[in-house]
Amino acid sequence: MGSVSHSSGSRTGGGRRFLLRLGRKLLWMLLVLWGITIISFVVIHLAPGSPTDMETTLNPLAGEAARRQLDALYGLDKPLHVQYLDWLSRMVRLDFGVSMSADARPVLDKILERLPLTVGMNVVSLLLTLCIAVPLGILSACRRNSWLDKGVTLLVFLGFAMPSFWLALLLMLFFGLELQWLPISGLTSLDYPHLSFWGKCVDIMRHLALPILVYTVGSLAGMSRYMRACMLEVLRQDYILTAQARGLTGRMVILRHALRNALLPVITLLGLSVPGLIGGSVIIESIFALPGLGQLFYAAVMARDYTMIMGNLVLGAVLTLAGNVLADLCYGLADPRIRSAQEKNA
Repeated sequence: MGSVSHSSGSRTGGGRRFLLRLGRKLLWMLLVLWGITIISFVVIHLAPGSPTDMETTLNPLAGEAARRQLDALYGLDKPLHVQYLDWLSRMVRLDFGVSMSADARPVLDKILERLPLTVGMNVVSLLLTLCIAVPLGILSACRRNSWLDKGVTLLVFLGFAMPSFWLALLLMLFFGLELQWLPISGLTSLDYPHLSFWGKCVDIMRHLALPILVYTVGSLAGMSRYMRACMLEVLRQDYILTAQARGLTGRMVILRHALRNALLPVITLLGLSVPGLIGGSVIIESIFALPGLGQLFYAAVMARDYTMIMGNLVLGAVLTLAGNVLADLCYGLADPRIRSAQEKNA
């Protein structure tokens, strides 16, 4: 009975420590997010140009009075700190305001409209990268300096050296124009409304095949090199030599002992790659004319659409912080020693 009560008490204490640690992380995230919003708000307002300049400069009938009216409409005639406090009071209620573009739609609606496409492409690309890069890194480390290792190194560095826009243009030229296997722009075909459900799915997948391939090739080199370097470092550890001396097979040593520890730096890299969901999509979505967040953010910057820019920046900041917290939690799942240390420090 004493052991049962002790085990239940330890589980309760572990749960409390986990919740306390999670609460601290959330508080830290909120403080960092607040600092990011202050810096971003000041920087975009210090940049040359404004939404009213973009609307009145090319219009010969718009004078100084029209400019002042637009400034009052958008709230740009107020002091900068007042503008920020007004925006912050709306943001905490998940109200990012109305876009300063011609459609004057709510910022959150426009972001949610394009979020699934960008996140979906990047998640699929990330899964493909992991499925390819992790085995390549393990094989290269286990067969160091072999022809396989040299061939994989050559291929991944060729992919790493190619700029994404140049690779996208090559793929469009080869698969789209020469072979005519895949479409090169847009998300759907002209006959998309008349297709069946599965026909629509196939049509969308054909349009997204080239962008996802560009995403995957661009991140494959770095991920596989990280995996190879981490695996080589782990294979030199004493506990690996001990496991081999005990007569365990090479596959068992790799999968049971080496892989878990080698994945820790890769988890860090995955956490840092989360912000690329938006930033890395600008070029690819512009080249392939895809209606995603990257293209929306680029158009907002060109139009000096302050509310839309801040909405995208807040989303990027939240993804960055969430990626870091997710990486910390995955550390504990990958290595029990880190989980024990985190529980003691909580």
